[in-house]
Amino acid sequence: MEMLTPRSIQCPYCGERIEILVDASAGDQQYIEDCQVCCQPINVSVWIGADEDVHVSVAGEDEA
Repeated sequence: MEMLTPRSIQCPYCGERIEILVDASAGDQQYIEDCQVCCQPINVSVWIGADEDVHVSVAGEDEA
């Protein structure tokens, strides 16, 4: 499995699609990353599925 995995997400604030790099070597994690377009903080959840696929979920601060 590649350690840095690019993922395309949609900002929960401005709706723009942005690309983030997810570090799959860190396992399941949660962190905040600012949107590259509107600078709002996005809550990012990353988990590794049983099939070893990297899954990403995002939410705004008021949704977390």
